[in-house]
Amino acid sequence: MTRFLDQVVLVTGSASGIGRATALAFAGEGAHVVVADVAEEGGHATVELVRKAGGEGLFIPCDVAQPDQLQQLVNEIVRVYGRLDVAINNAGVGGVFARTADVPAEEYHRVVNVNLGGVFFGMQCQIRQMLRQGGGRIVNVASLAGLRGFANCSIYTATKHAVVGLTKASSAEYARKNIRINAVCPAYTRSPLFEQLLYLNHSYEEKFKLNIPMRRYGQPADTAQAILWLCDLHNTFVTGMALPIDGGMMAV
Repeated sequence: MTRFLDQVVLVTGSASGIGRATALAFAGEGAHVVVADVAEEGGHATVELVRKAGGEGLFIPCDVAQPDQLQQLVNEIVRVYGRLDVAINNAGVGGVFARTADVPAEEYHRVVNVNLGGVFFGMQCQIRQMLRQGGGRIVNVASLAGLRGFANCSIYTATKHAVVGLTKASSAEYARKNIRINAVCPAYTRSPLFEQLLYLNHSYEEKFKLNIPMRRYGQPADTAQAILWLCDLHNTFVTGMALPIDGGMMAV
């Protein structure tokens, strides 16, 4: 499989979950995969999985809440590979499960700095490099919470709405510069973030599933394959999309 043969792909938040599945999917298609995460043990483990699958991987530690680290990340990628063809801005946090009036100020800043700041400042660095090299593709991992409201997750929901808005605005800005920018909006995916929520309240497991027409939870690979489609070089006319990966939730 060589859809992304020798292309340089960055995946943030790829020590586990959707990020890891995405890194492995790109590696399976011949890409050079850069794994970026604050979790160094998990990041190195992802690189080992990439190599076992026959791909090439590189781990670079990065806290996406720190804009200077995001610039250093892109600088290092360009130093090693000479370019950046694809950037997947996946790193994110869930925040506390609480009503709006009960969310502490420090929790607001933490979630905003990672979920929105990590995408915004990451895109700035990525777009500048893509402009220098003549093009590229970016996919931002939002959430179904970027398309509809979810009670008791107000800050998370707000940041994911912002990621969708940022995706749409920036895609229009760079549509004529050979840079396509899209978002995916997964719902209820069996990732560490979602498993943590289920661990806190086991009663949610069947309750949430009843909201999904397919009556199953998403797997990280479901989102990974959608991301690959959005980044395919043959997919030349899709930009500014916020694609639900939701088992039909937005259809009802």
